[in-house]
Amino acid sequence: MIPRAIENSIRADFGKGKAVVVLGARQVGKTTLLGRLAEGARHAVVLDCDNPDDRAWLAQPDKTRLASLAQGADMLLVDEAQRVPGIGLALKMLVDTVGRTTQIVATGSSALELAQGVYESAAGRVFEYRLHPFSHGELVAAEGGDGRGERRLLEKRLVYGSYPEVATASETDARRILAAIADGALYKDVFALGAVRKPDVFVRLVQCLALQVGGEVSSGELAGMTGLDRLTVESYIDLLEKTFVVFRLPSLSRNARNELRKGRKIYFWDNGIRNAVIGNFAPLSLRTDAGALWENRMVSERRKLADWAQRGTRSYFWRTLARSEIDYVEETDGVLSAWEFKWGSGRKARLPAPFAAAYPGTPFGVVTPDHFETFLTPARIPEPTQERTTP
Repeated sequence: MIPRAIENSIRADFGKGKAVVVLGARQVGKTTLLGRLAEGARHAVVLDCDNPDDRAWLAQPDKTRLASLAQGADMLLVDEAQRVPGIGLALKMLVDTVGRTTQIVATGSSALELAQGVYESAAGRVFEYRLHPFSHGELVAAEGGDGRGERRLLEKRLVYGSYPEVATASETDARRILAAIADGALYKDVFALGAVRKPDVFVRLVQCLALQVGGEVSSGELAGMTGLDRLTVESYIDLLEKTFVVFRLPSLSRNARNELRKGRKIYFWDNGIRNAVIGNFAPLSLRTDAGALWENRMVSERRKLADWAQRGTRSYFWRTLARSEIDYVEETDGVLSAWEFKWGSGRKARLPAPFAAAYPGTPFGVVTPDHFETFLTPARIPEPTQERTTP
């Protein structure tokens, strides 16, 4: 079993009189994490909210009923909590009733249903975490920490990603597993919301996003490609983001006249899911999108690190109207760092002069297959490798 990076942080929040909420896509290991968190508990009560009988305990909560549910338990685990209408109120009442003696942990695969309900009813009573497919650092730690095994598997990760069931599977099995996730579980929570009127067109939109990884995304262009109106495109992208399929990267703009102000890129949390969506698991030597896969993997891995560190890091790309560009910019505590991603080994890049002028002193690095480990497996969020800037 591969330990998760957030496990120790979650345990450190036990006993503080608050519920812990773990959000993440289906099949990223939330149930397995719950099992690990329950290890060592004197008495743990587990509710699987995909089960109607378990769901009924929380659907119409009252303090007496909830107290009887948690009686004698030092831990109450609620899996797939977004299935419970009004789950935020149930968590609030649990924390208020038994939170000092029973540690409450809830998981959910839809931030739209679970997080909104929690924030509306249980604000100030929860600690939130995000669980993603295995990170590079988690996989390196599991192999013993030297990283040589993961370096050998780099091309496999770029094609098949790192969902828990995929990470140790053969390529043949990985292809089948990812196809099943993309065809079923990937959309299950989205369709359950009842907000998608044309599932086939929705799937087409996801395919269009997959084919534009690494490039700017225009709602108008996507509307033309799918036959949807722009507002529907935006609402569907929002659904995909809140069910942890994709995430957005906005453009960095600090009011410089020539900076792109409303641009955005969209990345997938997992390369394997992206490739399953378009039905392409060809090896990198036969692909024209290897650079896009490299960029998607590096950006998504970096976002996993930011979520784990919980430092309030913000992520951007940068581009001018004249099309000077930087792939990835982070801001932590007001300090910027910038990177370019180059798939070809030994490829160089320089910090564009307009960026250097607008944001003087910003560290800049280039991430290639020859040196990417420190970018993905830091003990802390790292500073980039310094590169010379243009005059």
